[in-house]
Amino acid sequence: MIRTIAIALAFFAATASPALAQRAVIRGLDKVTGHADDYTLTIGRATRIGSLEVIARSCIKSAPEETPEVRIFVEVFDNPAVRAGEESERREVFHGWLFASSPGLSAVDHPTYDIWAIDCR
Repeated sequence: MIRTIAIALAFFAATASPALAQRAVIRGLDKVTGHADDYTLTIGRATRIGSLEVIARSCIKSAPEETPEVRIFVEVFDNPAVRAGEESERREVFHGWLFASSPGLSAVDHPTYDIWAIDCR
């Protein structure tokens, strides 16, 4: 009986905790063309969005019984086009959490691109 209760409590605790995902979904907006696309990022792998290189480090989705929230920790680097004879300068544009419920709270500040969190899968 005690074993059954312990298993039930462990199952409940596992379902109530936030889910860590293997993939993060973000939306990227090209401000010049006004074209937005969704990108599925594998955690830990770089993905190109225009001149940006985006690396999702973590994606957390709240439990279904809680207030819906998606949090994605990203690192964003800009690799601008280079002229002949010059070296490419990779610079960090942003690193931090993106929140799906508040896209303006911690947004990527870039003159050409906007990026915000959509979902975890």
